[in-house]
Amino acid sequence: MRQLTHAAAHPGVRLIQADAYALPLADSSVDLACSAYGALPFVASSADVLREVFRVLRPGGRFVFSVTHPIRWALPDDPGPGGLTISSSYFDRTPYVEADVDGWATYVEHHRTLGDRVRDIVGAGFELTDLVEPGWPDTNLRTWGGWSPLRGRLIPGTAIFVCDKPGG
Repeated sequence: MRQLTHAAAHPGVRLIQADAYALPLADSSVDLACSAYGALPFVASSADVLREVFRVLRPGGRFVFSVTHPIRWALPDDPGPGGLTISSSYFDRTPYVEADVDGWATYVEHHRTLGDRVRDIVGAGFELTDLVEPGWPDTNLRTWGGWSPLRGRLIPGTAIFVCDKPGG
């Protein structure tokens, strides 16, 4: 919701808050769709979301989305040297779940490997145009969560997928 509030300051931009599985848009009605750490890591079936985005994009349209880089799942949340040691399997697709005191899930994130993401993208009908893995900027000396200059200079923290709908 905070992202919509921030974006609302830009007149002329149409904003929609919707279920990622059922976008309230007509087939082939959108030129560009973007998701910055949005729905894809938090839904059980990102393949279904990708098919839905494909449905609303015009031929020649583009979908760009970012997720936490999948390698992150194999490493502990430690910005120091301990965060550079593999602590679990990259291939373990068990969702990460946080629960409240009553046991209700309050946060769920689903791990997918790079291969899983590519198969979902291609399976939805997209062409994967680019996969960007930004490096850690030399000017960023801050630590944030499990990320730091030490860790960030060795492994990517983000994966950005550029997907095009054929045609147009």
